[in-house]
Amino acid sequence: MKAPPPLLLLLLLLILATTLLYYFSVIKGSEVCTMILVCVCGVGLYFCKTVWVNPWQIRMKLRAQGINGPTPSLFYGNFWEMERIQASAALKNTAKDDEFVAHDYTSTLFPYFEQWRKQYGPIYTYSTGNKQHLYINHPELVKEMNHSISSDLGKPSYITKRLAPMLGNGILRSNGHLWAQQRKIVAPEFFMDKVKGMVGLMVESGELLTRKWEAYAESQGGKMVEVKAEEDLRSVSADVISKACFGSSYLKGKQIFSKLRTLQKAISKQSFLFGSHAFGLSSTVQKNKIEVLEKEIDTLIWEAVKERERDCQEDQNKDLLQLILEGAMNNDVDRDASKRFIVDNCKNIYFAGHESTAVAASWCLILLALHPSWQARIRSEMAQLCGPTGTLNADSLPKLKTVTMVIQEVLRLYPPAAFVSREALHETQIGHIVVPKGVCLWTLIPTLHRDPDIWGPDVNDFNPERFANGISKACKLPQVYIPFGLGPRLCLGRNFALVQLKIVIAIIISKFTLALSPNYRHSPTYRMIVEPGHGVYLLIQRCGDE
Repeated sequence: MKAPPPLLLLLLLLILATTLLYYFSVIKGSEVCTMILVCVCGVGLYFCKTVWVNPWQIRMKLRAQGINGPTPSLFYGNFWEMERIQASAALKNTAKDDEFVAHDYTSTLFPYFEQWRKQYGPIYTYSTGNKQHLYINHPELVKEMNHSISSDLGKPSYITKRLAPMLGNGILRSNGHLWAQQRKIVAPEFFMDKVKGMVGLMVESGELLTRKWEAYAESQGGKMVEVKAEEDLRSVSADVISKACFGSSYLKGKQIFSKLRTLQKAISKQSFLFGSHAFGLSSTVQKNKIEVLEKEIDTLIWEAVKERERDCQEDQNKDLLQLILEGAMNNDVDRDASKRFIVDNCKNIYFAGHESTAVAASWCLILLALHPSWQARIRSEMAQLCGPTGTLNADSLPKLKTVTMVIQEVLRLYPPAAFVSREALHETQIGHIVVPKGVCLWTLIPTLHRDPDIWGPDVNDFNPERFANGISKACKLPQVYIPFGLGPRLCLGRNFALVQLKIVIAIIISKFTLALSPNYRHSPTYRMIVEPGHGVYLLIQRCGDE
């Protein structure tokens, strides 16, 4: 599709409109036309400044510092070029469908980033509409950007606006004082001492899954059977976050999780990451669907909150929901704002607390199914540590070295969060670069995790052994390993997610041997996080039934 007319045509149309209005207002003496003339000139000047002048000035400031990038069109920036590159990559990927798994999916999901990186280097600028972006994949600059405690850097406003139905103004998308306030409430609940207290719940939820699979395998005569694993893994993760943080079972929150998942897919269809053009227009039908889902989720969460509020009057043990309730009450705000504070943070924790962990568990099982020797190593380790009962506890978890290595390698190859993104809320400096106000900064995590100069020539291979001596020895520059981000915006649920992953993977592998089903199609897909695009089809068999 051809890009819209250039600036010259826009100016000619503005001049023509102004001339006509001038004729009717001055020569014909119409006061109404005079007012219209003033309005048209004002809107035209504002439009030119917003769409052309401001982005052009920002690009000039960046180029003066030696930062180049693809040439943008007037209204759409580089969006059409991104669409063209994406379409070309999709055709190449379709031609390779019969070939199996390449772990380097960045050239398929984000081919424009890879093409421009090869053309302009690890630092370049591009635009979408009137929004200017700065791509940074230089290790030292990434480290400085992520460790910045300045309020000058925040979450990109145009993206968080699109994610508002999903996350409200909770901790994942807020900035400044509100973010700091929410972090103060939420962070302590995920400190390691609190997470250790959740180990029993995690083991219980993991064993519910294995019992379900055991019953299914037994019904098939103990033979190897196919399971579609991702929904079961979501159920486990959702059950854990519900019980540990909200005092309810997964069954009670099932509607919330289901609708959040539907909403996640609906938002992802809008190309929320970069938008379609400068004006952010999208399908009215899709917008209505998102609005309805948002209202339904908010209502369900508020009902759960009120129920928990009644329970808390009799229960002295404070869970995360009770802390959020107290935090809202301690804020000097009206009832509506307090309700919004509670619902938004519940949505953030419901989504981030179970979706990312479930997806990471899916990738773990897929890669272990491809590498049975690592299954055997985990099984052997579990037998040594836990004996014939195979029961895990908080003391045995740190000793699961093999499981830890596998998880670290899976998160290197398939980090659920594909990006670190920030916006310069004020002009700020990162290393030698002065970043103008309004510029969005992007770091593509999988690219950092696959740099052969940092990780070695086997960078695209599954090799957990590289983490045998910890992250600091796994690569030349440990600061580039950022599956949970870095600095103040480090994922609050990191400890929670890692402990849950260890437990779930260890329990499953200790009881089953895994292989990939012929129905599995390897297709990493970006839906706010990088997930298996066509499901997780596994062949499972109980250990001892072989």
